[in-house]
Amino acid sequence: MDAAPILELRDVTKAFAGTTALHGVSIRVEPGRIVCLLGDNGAGKSTLIKVLSGYHQPTSGQILLDGREIRFAGPRDARKRGIATVHQDVGSIPLMSVGRNFFLGAELTKGVRPFHHLDTRNANRIAIEQMQRFGITRITDGDQLVGTMSGGERQVLAISRAMYFGARVLILDEPTSALGVKEASYVLRMVSQARAEGVGIVFITHNASHAMAVGDRFTVLIQGRVAAEFARGEKAREEVINLMAGGEKIAELEEELAIE
Repeated sequence: MDAAPILELRDVTKAFAGTTALHGVSIRVEPGRIVCLLGDNGAGKSTLIKVLSGYHQPTSGQILLDGREIRFAGPRDARKRGIATVHQDVGSIPLMSVGRNFFLGAELTKGVRPFHHLDTRNANRIAIEQMQRFGITRITDGDQLVGTMSGGERQVLAISRAMYFGARVLILDEPTSALGVKEASYVLRMVSQARAEGVGIVFITHNASHAMAVGDRFTVLIQGRVAAEFARGEKAREEVINLMAGGEKIAELEEELAIE
């Protein structure tokens, strides 16, 4: 029996000036489960991310948090309630240190007002400990600039930060996009570990191989509509690729989405 969802969309539609980006989409995010949201460019994935994370209000339909209908006031409200989004570009500041990036907007301080100041030592220590907990051992100095880190390491920094600050739901926007095999493996391993710790995860991707490596349930979007929903093991990889392509150009996608 499936656990009660942390976050749920029921029959959500989102329209912009006469253009409908989402048509009656429903999705459940359960604790300790990974929902993979699949679709090609223009499928509606970005709009769905923004609805889940409080950037957009649905035109119709419901958002439920812990079984109760909710209307997020904005992204900050969603974050306060444990809905954390890690975008494809991560959003870190390259010329700022690992420790400063980790606590950006929630800086650790010490001392008494008005003489308090940043607690750089503890910020660095915590940031490094959290990254190492998820398998990143190359980064050992919290003063290291984020711009010197690889793309996979930046993704791990962003995800570990979200979990440290109490994320109950992680929305991961193309977290393995443009990463090499080793870098992508860092991220996929961390996603699996977050699931093991009871976090509900929405894994948005157009890479069927990465999705099928970690996903528990799968939702395929085509032109803003749910084209298919299925559990792990219910469909072969070729069927998934076929669905994502709308039944066309399978040979091209086979090469693009080859198992790494």
